[in-house]
Amino acid sequence: MKQIILVKYGEIILKGLNRPIFEDFLVKNIRAALRGLSPEITKAQATTYIDLACEADIPEAMERLSKVFGIVSISRAYVLPKEIGAICEATPECLLEDLSLAKTFKVEAKRSDKKFPLASPEICREVGGAICEKFPHLSVDVKTPEKTVMVEVRDTNTYVYCNKIKGPGGMPVGTNAKALLLLSGGIDSPVAGYMTAKRGVALESVHFFSHPYTSERAKEKVLALAKIVSAYTGGMKVHIVPFTNIQLEIRKHCPEEQLTIIMRRFMMKIAERVAKKNGAIALVTGESIGQVASQTVEALGVTNDAVSLPVFRPVIGMDKDEIVERSRMIGAFETSILPYEDCCTIFTPKHPNTKPKLDKIKASEELLQVETLIEEALAGVETIVIP
Repeated sequence: MKQIILVKYGEIILKGLNRPIFEDFLVKNIRAALRGLSPEITKAQATTYIDLACEADIPEAMERLSKVFGIVSISRAYVLPKEIGAICEATPECLLEDLSLAKTFKVEAKRSDKKFPLASPEICREVGGAICEKFPHLSVDVKTPEKTVMVEVRDTNTYVYCNKIKGPGGMPVGTNAKALLLLSGGIDSPVAGYMTAKRGVALESVHFFSHPYTSERAKEKVLALAKIVSAYTGGMKVHIVPFTNIQLEIRKHCPEEQLTIIMRRFMMKIAERVAKKNGAIALVTGESIGQVASQTVEALGVTNDAVSLPVFRPVIGMDKDEIVERSRMIGAFETSILPYEDCCTIFTPKHPNTKPKLDKIKASEELLQVETLIEEALAGVETIVIP
């Protein structure tokens, strides 16, 4: 019996007259995710139908689709004729593996073709009777069944399936402009990138690299994190900025307690330049209120002053346990905790200023050749494309 993949989406349905735009982005992202699997993709009635050249590729395709934003569920479905006798005969055979091990089930039916002679309750009754006859050990439980058999009667075919894989939800990447993620080697920023991309924002990233104080392994770790995030974003550029000289100059000329906040302001200024050069209209960070000295409300205000672009902080109100949970969910945690330092962990003052005053920070920055340092760093940017 022929099998295809049914992809369902949720929030896109609410987009009114703009809905086709979002659907087209979703199909484009699905096609990119399934590159190499020769998918034939069609869409109708809030469902995307994916027919692969080789049905053996369906498990691999479903795994890839589970990381495509905009999708709420993915199902491996059997394609049956639009005739109730054929549906009743084939459904128990198609779902043999699932139903043989279950104890309870129910049938749910959707009849989008109103010309089909049976209404949805009648389809459920007929198919449920056929299943009970084939599997006498099964009993019907309409409230908490172990298995739910879905029967969808569409315009051209009937689709029968039993299991759904939950998709990531959100909006298709690319439907909401582009932002630049400040990607460190820690736990927070990959989660921030994931959460921003989930709202349809395309991402590039920037990483500040302090060789020789940070090693090549630290750089490789960040690229590995970028690859994990890019599985959800459909690829990503990583702009690696040499940052050592700036940190040394700050340490040489500025009060020790101000090192972290001035460093953060430099990062934001450079990130803004990189963003504008690459068509990004916002910055994204993994900052959470009060997590470290540079993330107090006062410090974040001073940091914001360094740029004119909006700064998105998706994890701003999350505690560490919540961020770690999300990091594990997206598969980034084990990489994030590898023991390689990033530039934020070197030259850390013993007693950082947690309530910095903007006028005092700006006065200290006047001791530096800010524009020269920024231009030198930008001249040394290395851009790596993560597919």
